Amino acid sequence: MTSDAQKSISPFFISGQVVRCLVLFFILAAGGCAPEAEETYDVVLSGGRVMDPASGMDGVRNVGIRGGSIAMISDDELAGERVIDVAGLVVAPGFIDLHEHGQTDEAYRFMVRDGVTTALELEVGTGNIAEWYTARDGGQVVNYGVSIGHIPVRMIVMEDRGEWLPSGLATTEPASPEQIDEMARLIGEGLAQGAVAVGFGIAYTPAATVEEFETMLRVGLDHGSGAHIHTRGGMEGLAEAIAGARNTGASVHIVHSNSSGGSNSHEFLEMIQAARSEGLDVTTEAYPYEASATRIESALFDDWETWDDEQFEIHQWVATGERLNRESFGRYRAEGGSIISHSRTEEMTLAAISHPLTMIASDGKLENGRGHPRSTGSYAKVLGRYVRELGVLDLMDALRRMTIAPAERLQQRAHSMTQKGRIRMGSDADLTIFNPDTVIDRSTYTEPDVPSEGIEYVLVNGVVVVDEGELVEGVRPGKPIRSLR
Repeated sequence: MTSDAQKSISPFFISGQVVRCLVLFFILAAGGCAPEAEETYDVVLSGGRVMDPASGMDGVRNVGIRGGSIAMISDDELAGERVIDVAGLVVAPGFIDLHEHGQTDEAYRFMVRDGVTTALELEVGTGNIAEWYTARDGGQVVNYGVSIGHIPVRMIVMEDRGEWLPSGLATTEPASPEQIDEMARLIGEGLAQGAVAVGFGIAYTPAATVEEFETMLRVGLDHGSGAHIHTRGGMEGLAEAIAGARNTGASVHIVHSNSSGGSNSHEFLEMIQAARSEGLDVTTEAYPYEASATRIESALFDDWETWDDEQFEIHQWVATGERLNRESFGRYRAEGGSIISHSRTEEMTLAAISHPLTMIASDGKLENGRGHPRSTGSYAKVLGRYVRELGVLDLMDALRRMTIAPAERLQQRAHSMTQKGRIRMGSDADLTIFNPDTVIDRSTYTEPDVPSEGIEYVLVNGVVVVDEGELVEGVRPGKPIRSLR
């Protein structure tokens, strides 16, 4: 364009260009300042009482879940692909069971309806870690894990063909130095393959010496693993386990203090407290029932022929529900199978459950609908009976014993447990939502396969597996818990 032409441009033309540019500028500016689209979560738990023992949080919140993790905890309303109204319900971390023998789909399905999101077999354990985890590949309803067990390892080394628990040489014979070395090798191998802990049932292997026991404790310690121990029973058995912790430096967890302590539960727990005051790493657990359960052919009953007639009457045959006498006890012992022993009072159970050291663990084992009611109702019973009805525990303390306490017990060995047992942003969305006014166990000694009541929703790794109190079919979001050292 020539200079003369430029001079002839109308000022109105220039003004029009400026106006158009300004309009475009403000349009773009307005677009840039427009509010972002509302963030959407996979699942939102709306308006529940969120109780997190790890942080002490206790208040009405909205929880947003995305990709299996807790992505938001807020007072503000959240948007989700699914929004679940949980007003009036408690939103708690999913319960962690350190002592669940029933590691089957059947058992998991009942456990999750009791609020359990992580089920671990850390007492008896297994003799083959790689095989155990491989058998559960593809996911389960809950998270799962296992110990390398001294019992099954001893059975392998001593060629004991007992079913689950030893019934031959592993019970009756001391191990040779070579056999102890082989046990140590197998336990080390299991720990290297990711076992969560070393499990002991010294009561079931009475011929095992202190030397053998402490050798295995040291193997665990060398791999950064604690030991979960069913003691030989009574105060002497506990003293042996504590001495093992003192002599080796191992971390020791004593299973079912209510059962092992029996009528001396208070003294039993005070001995554990004294060990902790000494600086030893000793913890314990209990289940909320007055009866025990085990195998009738086990070493626990080796003296049965010396009993008075009345002693047989406390025992119940699981398969039929019948109470036993001398004749039927002998007959079933020769056959082998599960037995329930009604040997304690509720006062003994209360002494164990209410002690500040005690975690909650079921010691359950449900098979083909038969077993002990602790297999299906332990957690709901604590919440319904001991929190609501008796008031011996406050709700936050009860939840602590079921969630953060067991998570912290294992997290040094199994790092994934640092993301369990907590309600915080970034943690795994393992959550149990229950009605504090109705939660209760419903299983009994004659009908153990009845699910708990009042557990309304359960999420495992962000997936709803219990929905309005009913099991969701076809979902298996549970993951293996194991050490990756």
